[in-house]
Amino acid sequence: MIKLSKKTNLLEQETYKYSLQDVSEPNLFRDVYSYDEVPKVIFNHRRSPMDMPEKIWITDTTMRDGQQAVEPFTVEQIVNIYKLMSKLGGPKGIIRQTEFFIYSKKDRDALDKCRDLGLKFPEITSWIRATKEDFKLVKEMNIKETGVLVSCSDYHIFKKLKMSRQQALDHYLSIVKAAFDAGIVPRCHFEDITRADFYGFVVPFINALHELSVKAKIPVKIRACDTMGYGIPYSEISLPRSVPGIIYGIKKYSDIPSEQIEWHGHNDFYKAVSNATAAWLYGASAVNCSLLGIGERTGNVPLEAMVMEYASLRGTFDGMDPTVITEIAEYFTKEIGYKIPPMTPFVGEYFNQTRAGIHADGLLKDEEIYNIFNTEKILNRPATVTISKTSGLAGIAYWINTHYKLTGTEKEVDKKSDLVVKIKEWVDKQYEDDRQTTITTKEMVDLVEKYSDIREE
Repeated sequence: MIKLSKKTNLLEQETYKYSLQDVSEPNLFRDVYSYDEVPKVIFNHRRSPMDMPEKIWITDTTMRDGQQAVEPFTVEQIVNIYKLMSKLGGPKGIIRQTEFFIYSKKDRDALDKCRDLGLKFPEITSWIRATKEDFKLVKEMNIKETGVLVSCSDYHIFKKLKMSRQQALDHYLSIVKAAFDAGIVPRCHFEDITRADFYGFVVPFINALHELSVKAKIPVKIRACDTMGYGIPYSEISLPRSVPGIIYGIKKYSDIPSEQIEWHGHNDFYKAVSNATAAWLYGASAVNCSLLGIGERTGNVPLEAMVMEYASLRGTFDGMDPTVITEIAEYFTKEIGYKIPPMTPFVGEYFNQTRAGIHADGLLKDEEIYNIFNTEKILNRPATVTISKTSGLAGIAYWINTHYKLTGTEKEVDKKSDLVVKIKEWVDKQYEDDRQTTITTKEMVDLVEKYSDIREE
């Protein structure tokens, strides 16, 4: 049957309605996922069309998935993180929501204290397993939206839950119906979607959820969870690994709009950020992240990375304050004691720092040569150099000008300055005597004060 599509405004064949395939044996996609081999990337040469939503945003799981991989946060730390996140997200709420555990008294106390701040964004939501006992907690806490774990691959349905697909579907629907009956928005976390039978279980399940949603007159949200980081962002990839295919398929074969579709990914194969970006490009309004990418195993999509992706795709931060990214990194380092790998983009110690003399020479002549963007303006982090045996005169001059904020002043030094030459001689002597470590900030300050009248403010 041919009809005019309300989604594309084009004449199309009526979309096929997929039915649940209640198989007797699990489909484990062994041609792709042979446990003794690296998972294979299979191409089918079918291209999903890009379908960027009018509005896109970020959601957060730092206090839920993120906290599972670090030392537990204190209530005070959670409150401070929440305030920083709100500041980063800006008045338009580009960081739209954040989710909390609600199992322990500490979790509930932290949630209450954050809610008492009265901040509009990010909206506080919760996360539960698909059990009626967990759902009681949500109702008691008077939370408007909750995540519900609905594992969708046969790895989970058959091997973990010990159910058939029909039994799992019926169980999940009963929990979601209870959410609707209580007036709560259910956010269904389709765990392990990149190993799931998309047309045999995922699509029929989403359509069953939509039917319940229509009856309840409450939206249902679909979070596509790449639990193991298997997703692939490339075009023309076969399901179940295709991120474009998953997002396109949800929109094409169900009546779930972009604003109710969310992507949650992990970084096991270094594709967390590119997969999240692909989810935006192909029709999901929301991508779920954690600050600094903390989370199980290799971590979640770094929230700060998607702030930059948003600005890259939209050409604006839309009210977000990226300098808060540096505040967040400092808070995690100094107050929480979390060690950020130094090469981590945007937040690591070395991210805009060089040790090479030739690079330092470029920075000294024009910072733009070797810095990715104006990191001082955007992140409140000027480009820096570390002094070592390869820094040269240029590196020392750049370090002094940056550390003491001399650039553009009458005290600015260059490679020919006596101060720079004297410090270079001292540094060279250190490495001639087999020093293996870099020169510390304290050593540099002592040398500058020894050989000049320059002082720290």
